[in-house]
Amino acid sequence: MNSPATDHDHGPDCACPDCADPRSMDLLDKYLTVWIFAAMALGVGLGSSAPGVVDPIGEYHLVEIGLVAMMYPPLATVNYRLLPRVFGQWRILSLSLVQNWLIGPTLMFALAVIFFSGLVPPFPARPEYFLGLIFIGMARCIAMVLVWNDLADGSSEYAAGLVAFNSVFQILTYGVYVWFFALFLPPQLGLDAMVAGTESFDVTVRQVFEAIAIYLGLPFAAGLLTRFAGIRAKGETWYEESFVPAISPLTLVALLFTIVVMFATQGEAILARPTDVLWIAVPLSIYFVGMFLVSFAMGRAVGADYSTTTAIGFTAASNNFELAIAVAVAVFGVGSGVAFATVVGPLIEVPVLLALVHVAVRFQRRFDWTDRPAGRVAVDTGRSTDGED
Repeated sequence: MNSPATDHDHGPDCACPDCADPRSMDLLDKYLTVWIFAAMALGVGLGSSAPGVVDPIGEYHLVEIGLVAMMYPPLATVNYRLLPRVFGQWRILSLSLVQNWLIGPTLMFALAVIFFSGLVPPFPARPEYFLGLIFIGMARCIAMVLVWNDLADGSSEYAAGLVAFNSVFQILTYGVYVWFFALFLPPQLGLDAMVAGTESFDVTVRQVFEAIAIYLGLPFAAGLLTRFAGIRAKGETWYEESFVPAISPLTLVALLFTIVVMFATQGEAILARPTDVLWIAVPLSIYFVGMFLVSFAMGRAVGADYSTTTAIGFTAASNNFELAIAVAVAVFGVGSGVAFATVVGPLIEVPVLLALVHVAVRFQRRFDWTDRPAGRVAVDTGRSTDGED
């Protein structure tokens, strides 16, 4: 959705691609929240009215198939050759690293403690939701961030570079982060009940790493192989302009399919606890908005231009729900409360992040972005970095 800069003032009524309404996306993206609600309703309806569908879902590993299908397109789409550009601008890279791998996980852990540890009245003690938020918070976004960044006119090249970096970094560190925040840190703070007490919450480091190897390692290897083989066989232009657009919708289609089959396995339980979705939505919404605003402020503070600031803002504010769902299902089972909490994630992320797209566009027009060179050398987008009207 990003296009070359044009030689005119971008007023509020401008109709050029750079100034297009950020809501102008395809049918599947634009109404994703509606589709997610519909998928949830369909799943709950199937599970409650036709409980016989639950056994085939487990027998044929439909959830696992859907999860792997979700992870493959973004990992095949990423241009890993952009990584040197990201590494070339150390100030911006350092800022993104702090946001994604220090502030983000810490904030989500704090929200999980506040809302689900039982230590802060009137919030209840819900270990399964506590762990669900931890799994979400440790998984940095590698897919939907590209959508939000494009809609807000951010640097597509820099966003792709960060996605490539996060993809590789997650493979190496996600298990360590989950271990630290879900297994090691809670007992140190007197929160042993958050990870122990019942057999269903007896999670081991090995289980986490095995889940990552399957649900992130396999699609990562497939995506890398696809990219290498496709470009070698038919060229990069064909790969980027024909193959990538063809497989990209698979992520959202697989997400909806996975939601249907997951909610089908929990139909009766969901009907018994509809308010739980609201409980989970509150800390997630606080996280998305807080991370975006803090990251945007930090980007301006280090002198980044609008397109780069927007890219790092949405990268920090988004999460890789596909990975969180996959690990929760592999470790705790498809019918667990932990898996339920991770599935609620994309339902909340879509409307909140879409609202933040409008916030970013307003920031672009509200603040002066001239004479802000950070990001221009490392990320040559070929576009104007001036965002004022």
